[in-house]
Amino acid sequence: MNLHKQNNRPIGIDLFAGAGGLSLGFEQAGFDIAAAVEIDPVHCAVHEYNFPNTTVICSSVTELTGDVIRHRAGLRDKDIDCVFGGAPCQGFSMIGKRVLEDPRNQLVFHYVRLVQELNPKYCVFENVKGLTLGKHKQLLDELIEALGQIGYNVLRPYKVLNAADYGIPQDRRRLFLLAARNGEALPEYPNPLGKVSVMEAIGDLPDADEFDELLSSDSVEVEFNTESRYARILRGFDFDAEDVSYPRDFDQNVLTASMRTEHTALSQKRFLETEHGKSEPVSRFHKLNPHGVCNTLRAGTDSARGAFTSPRPIHPFKPRVITVREAARLHSYPDWFRFHVTKWHGFRQIGNSVPPLLGRAVARQIVKALKLKLKKPLATLVLGSGGEELLSLNMSTAANYFSVSASVIGQRTRKTRVKKDEWETASV
Repeated sequence: MNLHKQNNRPIGIDLFAGAGGLSLGFEQAGFDIAAAVEIDPVHCAVHEYNFPNTTVICSSVTELTGDVIRHRAGLRDKDIDCVFGGAPCQGFSMIGKRVLEDPRNQLVFHYVRLVQELNPKYCVFENVKGLTLGKHKQLLDELIEALGQIGYNVLRPYKVLNAADYGIPQDRRRLFLLAARNGEALPEYPNPLGKVSVMEAIGDLPDADEFDELLSSDSVEVEFNTESRYARILRGFDFDAEDVSYPRDFDQNVLTASMRTEHTALSQKRFLETEHGKSEPVSRFHKLNPHGVCNTLRAGTDSARGAFTSPRPIHPFKPRVITVREAARLHSYPDWFRFHVTKWHGFRQIGNSVPPLLGRAVARQIVKALKLKLKKPLATLVLGSGGEELLSLNMSTAANYFSVSASVIGQRTRKTRVKKDEWETASV
C-alpha cells in the first residue's frame, strides 16, 4: 500500500538511504518517503523492515534514471516535493579540471542528474563538514553551480549544522545544502532547539551485562523506569507534538539492539579508571561524560578499506562499550527502530546515518516553505512485513533477497591476530 497515493502529505525520495536516518527525519516532519535508494543490501533490508510503505530500491544511483525511480515507486507524473541524500564523495581538488566530472565524485554527479530528472520542488544535499574547507571546497562550489544550471537556487550562505544544537546528545557537524526549484520559495535553516545530555538519553536503559540472553541475542524482555523527556519520547511513553510520522506497532517491554560485548577484567579495570570525557589510553575509546554530549559516532570501514571497526564510546558508569541501542539513543532514533542484529552492522548503520531529529529540523523548514500544516496519521504501521529475518541477513543472503550482486559492497574480513584488550569490539 503506497500511502502517498491516498493523502496530501508531501512526497520525498531518499537517494542514499542507508538504514534510514534521514528518511525517518523527513517522515517525522510530514513527508511520505516514496522511494529509498541504497546500494548496500544489508542496509536495504533494515530500511524495508522499518519503512513498510516505502519502495526500497537496492541499486547504485549510477544505474538508475528518474523515470525508473518514478515507475518503481508508483509515482507516475506526480510532482515530487523533495529529493534528499548525502552522496559519498572524495572532494579532491584537480588543478585545471572539473572535480564534479572526476570519476571519484561520480555519486555527486549522479545526485545532480537525478535531481534534474526527478525535478522536485526542493532538494537537500548532506555531507561532511570537510567539504567546506580547503581544496575540498572546489567540489562544493561546482555542485552549487551545477544545481543552478539545472534550475535550482541554493540557499546562501550554506551552513554546517551541529546535531548537539538540535536536541541530540552528540557532537556531530554536517553540511546541509538546501535548494529550491526556480519559482519556489527558498527555505531557511532551522534555529537551534536546545541541548540534551548523555544520561538524559541512555540513563534509563537497563544494563545489557545483566542479561545472559544478550550474549547470543540482541533482544530481551525488561521493565523500564524512564524519566527524562527525551528518553520517554524515544521509548514511546510521551507524545511528541512535532513528530507527524506514522506510529509504529512495537512491544515497549522489549529491549532491542543490545547484544553484549565481552571485555577482559583488565579492560574493565582500565575503563572504570578512565575519567569522563577522556580517552582510555590503550584502546583509545572515549569515555562518555554523563552531563555532556557524545563524541561523533562513526561507522568504521569494510574490508575494501581495511575492515576497521570504529572505536565505540565507553559507558559513563559501566565497564564496557555502549550497546547499539545506547548509540541509537545518542543518535535520536526511537526505540521502535530496529537495526541489524549484529553489532558490526548495527553500529555501521548508525554511524553512517543522519540523526533523525537533525533531519527532521531541516525537513520542517521544507514543509514550512511548502506552506503545509500536517497532522500525525492515524494509521499504525506494522514493522517487518518481510519478517524478523530482514534484520539478520548477511551480505550474501541480503543480496539474494534483493536480486543483486553480493560484491557491490566490500566484504568484512575478520582480523586473526588482534590483541583482545586493544580491539575487543571487532566481534560481530
